[in-house]
Amino acid sequence: MNKNALIATALNEHARIYLFDSKEMVETARKIHGLWPTSCAALGRTLAVTALMGLMQKDDNETVTVTINGGGPIGTILCVGNSAGEVKGFCGDPQIYMTYEGTHKLAVGKAVGTDGYLKVTKNLKLKQNYTSQVDLQSGEIGDDFAYYFMISEQVPTIVSVGVLVDTDDTVRSSGAMIIELLPGHTESDISYLEGLDLKPISSVFAKDSDLQRYLYELFPDAQILEERYVRYHCDCSRERFMASLLTLPKSDLEEIAEDDHIDIKCEFCDKNYRFDKNDINKIMSYVSYKR
Repeated sequence: MNKNALIATALNEHARIYLFDSKEMVETARKIHGLWPTSCAALGRTLAVTALMGLMQKDDNETVTVTINGGGPIGTILCVGNSAGEVKGFCGDPQIYMTYEGTHKLAVGKAVGTDGYLKVTKNLKLKQNYTSQVDLQSGEIGDDFAYYFMISEQVPTIVSVGVLVDTDDTVRSSGAMIIELLPGHTESDISYLEGLDLKPISSVFAKDSDLQRYLYELFPDAQILEERYVRYHCDCSRERFMASLLTLPKSDLEEIAEDDHIDIKCEFCDKNYRFDKNDINKIMSYVSYKR
């Protein structure tokens, strides 16, 4: 597997950089969900940043869930990333194609909207999950995540994320970068970051997707800590959905059993699971035994 993400430090270890060539991951999501260009850009951006936030988690099996709803036509965007470099997600309406008037630029901000929130829930394997929420600033995703890091994590952060969709609706390029200032940073570090000429990252990767070359172009003193492979991966299973059915009241199960079967579709991968009458009867017998 080719490594498509890296973690590095720079500015005398006063900054940490997460850099991700997310083209393969976003193209996978596009195929699974049948995404139209603007939906692809919105979900792809959110997936990419969520994936990097997953890599920020220290222990195995820790997850980050990002929920965005700005009242726009795309509806809710929900993504889940973990420390193993796996990410999955979906959006309410995958078939949106909107551009800003007079341009060919995809109108992600209009599709997402700004009358809503960005919520982050971290499952750190403690008794309670950690949840934080901020108001959306632009709906363009990158600015909203930067605002989240500043307000909720109190970490000065640059977030650069983009998806370039080709004329045939496939993903031409896609990438994300998060730059965090670490404790002990100086005014000169802040000035250096403010002086960076950050071009749209999808345009950068459309010309050259060499992560190391771009990293050293921005930070000549960078030190790579780790290289990772990040992928779109859904961990759904028949057993998991059966466990969900076990939580239903018996009256609901009896109603379901009146039909020959029930089909449950996974929102993350569109895979369909069918449970017939015998399956439901087995579940009801187990529920009756447990109660």
